Amino acid sequence: MKQIATMALMLNLGVASVYAQQNPVKMSFSGTSAPSTINLQQPNTTNDEDNFAGSGTLGQFTFRNVRAITASPQPSSTCSGPNLLYFSEVAGGGVFRFQDGSLLNVKLTQGSDCIDLAAQQAHCTVTFQITGGTGRFQNASGVLTFTETVMPALADAFSNPVLFAATGEFTGSISRVAIEEGP
Repeated sequence: MKQIATMALMLNLGVASVYAQQNPVKMSFSGTSAPSTINLQQPNTTNDEDNFAGSGTLGQFTFRNVRAITASPQPSSTCSGPNLLYFSEVAGGGVFRFQDGSLLNVKLTQGSDCIDLAAQQAHCTVTFQITGGTGRFQNASGVLTFTETVMPALADAFSNPVLFAATGEFTGSISRVAIEEGP
């Protein structure tokens, strides 16, 4: 009986260590960004939507994200100059969908966009808190940092950019991911 209790304890500790382990994440993506019809109801903001596909540490994925971005440029010590505009990202979130059908949910905790008017591109950095998901990510937690470069791809009749091409990566760590079972 003592041996059974010892084995049960070892198995429980083994499972706990699998879930507690921090796993590094690095995933590259490309896709599009555009104004969103989803309104996050944040005062003095506009809403942006990203649709990406990519691959990396956790496998192939798609990612859909909606962000509320300040409607007016903000002062910044890291993005200032005659051709630079800085915007804060105040709310948002998204869902990763992986090839096995598992979903990973994230919530925006902070973000910023530095737009270089002369280069006609923007550099965005966003921090996401992992809030769980489905399948192998049901109990997942961690933090992912999203870095993105965005360039205009399509303009409206008044030459205002309305669709953007985006590339970038997610880095960070994730824990409590279930190990996939073999066949």
